Amino acid sequence: MLTYDIDVAGLKRTLPLCHVSDDLYIAAFVIFGDVELTVHSAAELLKLAPEYDYLIAPEAKSIPLLYEMARQSGANKYYLARKGAKAYMQGTFEVDVKSITTDKVQHLVLDEHDAEEIRGKRMLIIDDVISTGDSLRAMEELVIDAGAEIAGKMAILAEGEAAERKDIIYLQKLPLFNPDGSIKG
Repeated sequence: MLTYDIDVAGLKRTLPLCHVSDDLYIAAFVIFGDVELTVHSAAELLKLAPEYDYLIAPEAKSIPLLYEMARQSGANKYYLARKGAKAYMQGTFEVDVKSITTDKVQHLVLDEHDAEEIRGKRMLIIDDVISTGDSLRAMEELVIDAGAEIAGKMAILAEGEAAERKDIIYLQKLPLFNPDGSIKG
C-alpha cells in the first residue's frame, strides 16, 4: 500500500493513498477516532482564527473538529450543515455540492431555526480538508443565504490547488499524487 507521511499540529501521521482516477491519488486524512489529532488541530486552528460569532461545518468528517473547536473556545453553540433534511427540521436552506471524495452530488441543509440564529452573525466555516473548494463554496452559499456573514474559512489541510488560495486559513498543505505515489508537479 502506498502511503504519505505528514506532520500536522505537531503530530506525525501516515496516510494511505487512495485511487480517485487513473491519474490521481489522494492521501486519506480522517480525523474520526483520532482524538489526539483532533484536539491538537483544534487548538492550532483557534490560534489562527479571525474574530467570529459562531462556528459552522459540513457534515460529517468535520464534526469532531467543529465540536472540539467549540469546546476549546468556550462556545455554547455551533452549527452543522446536514447532508440532507431531517424530520425535525422546520423549513430548510439547501445547496448542492460534488466533493472529490464522493461519487454523487450531495446536499447541504440548514434549517430555518438555525438560519434565524445565525442571521447577521459572523460565521467561521470549518472543514477537515479543503480540496476542490466545492464543499467550501456550498457552505459559503448556505451561510450567505441564511443572512450571515463569513468571518473566515479554515481547515486542517489544504489539498492540491486549495493550498494556493489566500482566503483559506489552514495548518498544512497536502499534495496530490500520481499512481506511483510520487507527488504531482
